[in-house]
Amino acid sequence: MRALPLNPAAATEAVPRRPVRWHIAVFLAPAFLIYTAVMIVPLIETLRLSFFRAVDNRQVYVGTANFSKLLTDPLWSHSFWNALVNNSYFLSIHLVVMVPLGIALAALLSLPRLRGATFYRTAIFMPTMLSFVIVGFTWKLILSPLWGIAPHLLNLVGLQNLFGPYLGDEHTALTTLGFISVWQYVGVPMMLMYAAMLSIPEEVMEAAEVDGILGFSQFFRIKLPLLWPTVGLIAILTFVGNFNSFDLVYTTQGVLAGPNYSTDILGTLLYRTFFGAMLQLGDPNMGAAVATAMFTIMLIVVCAYLFIVQRKINRYQF
Repeated sequence: MRALPLNPAAATEAVPRRPVRWHIAVFLAPAFLIYTAVMIVPLIETLRLSFFRAVDNRQVYVGTANFSKLLTDPLWSHSFWNALVNNSYFLSIHLVVMVPLGIALAALLSLPRLRGATFYRTAIFMPTMLSFVIVGFTWKLILSPLWGIAPHLLNLVGLQNLFGPYLGDEHTALTTLGFISVWQYVGVPMMLMYAAMLSIPEEVMEAAEVDGILGFSQFFRIKLPLLWPTVGLIAILTFVGNFNSFDLVYTTQGVLAGPNYSTDILGTLLYRTFFGAMLQLGDPNMGAAVATAMFTIMLIVVCAYLFIVQRKINRYQF
C-alpha cells in the first residue's frame, strides 16, 4: 500500500486546482449587460422617480406622498381603483375561461385516436404568434356594426337579435376584450398542459386501467392531480401577463380606454399618466408611482405563490 503524506501542506499541493472558467463569464456578459440596461436600470430608475416630485424644474424627494396622492386624492384614486377593478375582472375572465378551456383542449388533443390532432394544435396556437395590432384591428372590424362580418353571420343563423355594439357599450366592452384575449392566448395553457400530460409515466396510466379507471374518471382522478403544478404555473403566468396588459386595449379602444374608461386597466392608466394623452400632460413621477404599485401587487402575489402554494404542491407531488 502507498503511504499517505504526513505533511498536510504536501497533501493540499497534491490536489490539482480547478481551472477558472473565464469563458463562461465572457459568454454571459453580453446578455447580462443587455438585460441590465433594458430591465434592471429602468426598474431602479422607476422606483426612484416614484419617491420624487418635480418642483420648479427640480426633483424633490417627497417620500410616499405620490402613493398617498394616488390612493387617496379624488383626482387620482378614482382612476387608479377603477383600473385595478377592471384589471381584476379582466384577469378573472382568463382564469375562469382560458385556463379550464386550455386544460380541456389539451385533454382532447392528447387522445390517441383523435385524427388531425397536429392540425388542431397548430390552428389553436397560431393566434398567439399574431401581432396584437393585427388581432385588435381585426376583431374591431369583425364586431363593427357598420361593416363587420359578425352581424351578417348572426343573420344567417337567425340570431341577429344577439348582436350589439359590444366594443361600444360600457357594460360589454371589457368582457368582449377579455374573450378576444382568451381566443388569442388559449394556445399557451393548452400546449403547457399537453406537454405535461405527455410526461405522465405510462406505468401510472396502465395501473389505472388495470384498476378499472377509464375515460373521464381517469382524467379527473389520475391525470389532473398530477398536473396541479402545471396548472399553478399557468395561473401565475396568466396573472403576470394580465397585469402587464396594455396592447389589446390600446389598439381597440385607444389610449382613453373607452367608452368612458370602462376598459381602462393599469397598463393604459400608466401610459396616460406617464406620457400624457389628448389634453392631459404627462407626469413621470406619478406614472412611476403607478408602475411601482403595479410592480408591488405582482411581487406580492408571485411571492405568495412561490413560498406558499408552490411549496405545498411540490411537497405532495410524486
